[in-house]
Amino acid sequence: MPKSFACSAPASHPNRPPRSASACWRPATARRPAPMPPPPDRSHPSWPSSPPMNRDQPIERPFHRSADMSAVTDAIRQRAAFLRGEIARHDRLYYVEARPEIGDADYDSLYRELETLERRHPELDDPASPTRRVGGAPLENGFTPVRHDPPMMSLDKAHSKTELLDFDFFIRRQFPDFTPAYVVEPKVDGVAFSLLYRNGRLERAATRGNGEVGDDITANVRTIRSIPLTLPTAAAAVELRGEVFMPRQGFLDLVARQEAEGAEPFMNPRNAAAGSLKQLDSRVTATRPLDAMIYATGALDGVAFPTHQTFVDTLHAWGVKTLPWHRMCADIPEVFAAIDALERQRHEFPFEIDGAVVKLADRTRYDALGATARSPRWARAYKYAPERTETVVTAITVQVGRTGVLTPVAELRPVLLAGSQISRATLHNADEIARKDIRIGDAVWIVKAGDVIPAVESVITEKRTGAETPFVMPGACPACNGPVVRLAGEVALRCANPACPAQLVCRLDHFAGRDALDIERLGGVVADALVRRGLVATPFDLFRLKRDDLVALDLGEAGKSRLFGAKNADRVLTAIASARVLPLHRWLFALGIPQIGATVAEAVAACHARFSDLAASQLLRDVVGLYDALAEAQQANPRGAANRKRDDAGRAERQRRFDAACARVENLGESLVAAGAARRAAEASRPAKFTTTVKEEAARALVLFFESEAGRAAAATLAALGIDPVRAPASAAAAEGPLAGATVVITGTLSAPRQSVASRIKAAGGRVTDTVTSSTTFLLAGDAPGGAKHSQALTLGIPILSESDLEARLLTTPAPAPAVPSGLNQGELF
Repeated sequence: MPKSFACSAPASHPNRPPRSASACWRPATARRPAPMPPPPDRSHPSWPSSPPMNRDQPIERPFHRSADMSAVTDAIRQRAAFLRGEIARHDRLYYVEARPEIGDADYDSLYRELETLERRHPELDDPASPTRRVGGAPLENGFTPVRHDPPMMSLDKAHSKTELLDFDFFIRRQFPDFTPAYVVEPKVDGVAFSLLYRNGRLERAATRGNGEVGDDITANVRTIRSIPLTLPTAAAAVELRGEVFMPRQGFLDLVARQEAEGAEPFMNPRNAAAGSLKQLDSRVTATRPLDAMIYATGALDGVAFPTHQTFVDTLHAWGVKTLPWHRMCADIPEVFAAIDALERQRHEFPFEIDGAVVKLADRTRYDALGATARSPRWARAYKYAPERTETVVTAITVQVGRTGVLTPVAELRPVLLAGSQISRATLHNADEIARKDIRIGDAVWIVKAGDVIPAVESVITEKRTGAETPFVMPGACPACNGPVVRLAGEVALRCANPACPAQLVCRLDHFAGRDALDIERLGGVVADALVRRGLVATPFDLFRLKRDDLVALDLGEAGKSRLFGAKNADRVLTAIASARVLPLHRWLFALGIPQIGATVAEAVAACHARFSDLAASQLLRDVVGLYDALAEAQQANPRGAANRKRDDAGRAERQRRFDAACARVENLGESLVAAGAARRAAEASRPAKFTTTVKEEAARALVLFFESEAGRAAAATLAALGIDPVRAPASAAAAEGPLAGATVVITGTLSAPRQSVASRIKAAGGRVTDTVTSSTTFLLAGDAPGGAKHSQALTLGIPILSESDLEARLLTTPAPAPAVPSGLNQGELF
């Protein structure tokens, strides 16, 4: 039975979403930013006294407006400016340079103080404030066109090194007494865009469009945390150009969510980035794992960059994220060596690249070289040969996921592609099969979407023999023969049988997964055997397993016996016992509720003390009510675009509905703010704008789940088992722990459950990731370490530590509680 894909994401923070995978790449020439100016003199008579920052509990410094204070004082303006600068600096350290200086509690304290000042003093309203990044109301009339001056041109392509020699010859012919030097950079496969800063403030962001005219996407770009809203320069105008992209891991997580929800998934990271940028509702864009890098300029007024290195150094000093890899080349042979080196490393980047860019390093000669009608003459894009290979579709099977979605999969004649053997490729849904006309027996080209997911690119129709067989999706579930349905608004078919064994196996796999309850040795074939032998009918049955049943569990098929064994059984029982005391967010994610990924589960758990509070959570219902009231206000607004042209007959009724909806928004929003589950936007508006910690889709999904038969059964079963998970205690000590700022990758089998080790690393201030990159601090290797991670660490010179080495570093970190509660009957857990 195929293993289901479970999303994983780093911990979320209400004001600081998870870093994208690319944030760990630090430019080699990155400089430590200059310290911010000190805060204003707090002895000023108008500045209120406030207690020192408590690292154990974020505080909101109250600001009391005195009776004779009719306007914002200079001290308050200075404080607001200082806070904006500090938050921007810490955003840069966190998102761009991957070396945070403070923990979430301290960051949140700065953020809340600024938010409070802006709310109490509307005169401080500033579109460049960090509090404005959360996204605003949807655009009613689409995107505003933006004219590019100078045009945003595309680069001429060089498909061979001979063509690059021609490029070098052309440059030398234009400047006979000049020896050209070049810079080679990766060509990021994303969406080209521009940023216009006037007097250091972000004024506009736009897509490239046709090069002459693009779309104004300022509201969406403001939600991308790696893009600064201000620059520390007095230049009248600075136009920066670069690429918005989606890192590979973020793309995988997004596709997994889309498939679980029955939605049409994005085909590759570039399409995902483009679709996210063109959302009319910037709040949707804010939920997407987008990142951006700058590599060029447009119009400049008051600043100049004579060389490429000057340009890169200046951007680093300004806190602007640039490409993580570039090579200065004295001549064209060095360019060839750099292109080859980049191609060898292309799969190490956490984002997709599709070639190299070769630029003249001396920017003062760009104007003299000029441009053709479509591209500049001072650069070329060198395209790597596409990584695709030919194979044959030997069959099309259908797998059933944990939510019942039926996904067709192409079974392929095994081939090697991008360093790995490929024998299967997802076909997503029946509409995709029909669009590409894929048949059983077809010769096809396969690629890796985003260098990650095997996909059928196209059919080689000229190789058809007539013996190929069209594929038809089954009319019944292939696992249980239950009915198949297509829900309104979905492209996927679903098995409607909640007792479907294939769904149960996938739910078990998810329930026991690393980011859920981390029950080792319980995925894949073991989960399948438990269901097939009738030992488990729901994931909660794991807590009733007997040791003897696990020891004797036969994993074999077709008459070949293979017992699970005593050692494996004991490890599973120990992990199950440990799972009883895991924190609320892990249990919430384990339940596999639609819309509730690992990050969302942490946000929900932060607002609830224990699991038993969730079933009747008024807070979740208030979130749903808030968004319902906002929708009602938008629909009824007499001044809304849809209502302006209507007659006056219903105007009074619409006004009444609008006023009532605004009042509900105010009441519910303030109630959520008081509960610490929402923030109010600084700018005044009607209805008021609030950003909730738990997003609308997640709140609705949870309310529906706990009102459903399945949700009520889950709550009752946990209560019967005596399990009531509680919220994980917040820890401010991690920021000063022995592993503060460290990025750790784990491989091999450890003496304790992997999640327990990962939790200790996080408690000590470290971050655990899945992929070894140049920014990895060390690789923790247990028994039988994975060859790929181990090899990559050796190649990059990353230290490889044993468990004893880790223990030496964790001497100041408390050991976890015993995994098995005392007095436990080893023969039967419950």
